[in-house]
Amino acid sequence: IFFRPICVMTNANGHSKATTQVTNPEDPLGDTHEKVSEYYGQTLQTSDDLKTNACTTSEMPPPYIRQAIGNCHDEVVMKYYGCGITIPECLEGLRVLDLGCGAGRDVYVLSALVGESGSVVGVDMTQEQLDVARKHVQWHTDKYGYKQPNVEFKHGYIEKLYDCQLEDNSFDLIVSNCVINLCQDKEAVLREAYRVLKPGGELYFCDVYSSRRPSPEIMKDPVLHGECLSGAMYWNDFIRLSQKCGFIDPRLVKDARIEMKSEKLEAKLSHIQFYSATYRLWKLPNLEPDCEDYGQAVMYKGTVPHCPEIFVLDGHHKIERGRVFPVCGNTYSMLKDTRFAAHFDFIGDQSTHYGIFENCGRPIPFESAAAGGGNVASCC
Repeated sequence: IFFRPICVMTNANGHSKATTQVTNPEDPLGDTHEKVSEYYGQTLQTSDDLKTNACTTSEMPPPYIRQAIGNCHDEVVMKYYGCGITIPECLEGLRVLDLGCGAGRDVYVLSALVGESGSVVGVDMTQEQLDVARKHVQWHTDKYGYKQPNVEFKHGYIEKLYDCQLEDNSFDLIVSNCVINLCQDKEAVLREAYRVLKPGGELYFCDVYSSRRPSPEIMKDPVLHGECLSGAMYWNDFIRLSQKCGFIDPRLVKDARIEMKSEKLEAKLSHIQFYSATYRLWKLPNLEPDCEDYGQAVMYKGTVPHCPEIFVLDGHHKIERGRVFPVCGNTYSMLKDTRFAAHFDFIGDQSTHYGIFENCGRPIPFESAAAGGGNVASCC
């Protein structure tokens, strides 16, 4: 079994399931769903059958995650296709949604981490995988010493969470592991995620991205689709789509280049690069399109569980305990208006604007600025 640490973005095949009963002519995505179902339900038997490293990693998660995985039922773990795990910090008491939960391994890991006061819902469209997940609900409830189950599994499409009776503003956190790239209507997935998140909630997920837009031939290749490649989004299209759906400032946590195990695939894809990446998207409507400087700062208290010295918000924000850490207005909000607020002291407000945040936001576009003022022009 291959593991991926928190905040690492390997791509999970075990999550991208489709039911073998999706030939409904009224379902415009049925053909895509059926291909995914065949690949994950019949073609793949173990992680050795994979033709890229998109769905595997040799990195190990931290001890508390390994312990939680070790407490999962053997059949649940065996039905997981060798992918890592995408779980952020500070989960106690949260209501969590897992998009593409498969046989439920991550749901049960999350069940342990949110505690008896929290809850986890898993959504998947592969009935066979859900049958395995549901079979072991009571076993995990007893294992964790809970009075009643804190998990629920729903059969449905992540593009249509409303069909699963998931209400608006009902989840603190959504996780997903290489599922969105397998969906044809990615905008619907992001819009639904935004809808069901509470204000200040987070979509924390790993997926596959490309250096350019894949050609129609690549997009139609069933093997590449199952390997999480043909459905990969061009990274800049993803940024724009996220913003369109309400996630104004997507934050990249970590990334890695995907390697091809097959010479045939390498030849077919030599002109395009693929990357696995973990992003965190926040439901914070007041964020700005760019990182603006208001002279604000934060101080980390060192109290996020398992992060006593450094808290990593994303790839550009590694915040040491006890140190005054200058931040842009968006980062300030991502900490102050979310579940992390109790773990920080906050300095400043937004009463004074100092322009774009240095080395974070886009640079000032005026060439004359670099020359210390340049030509003087009259106002129009």
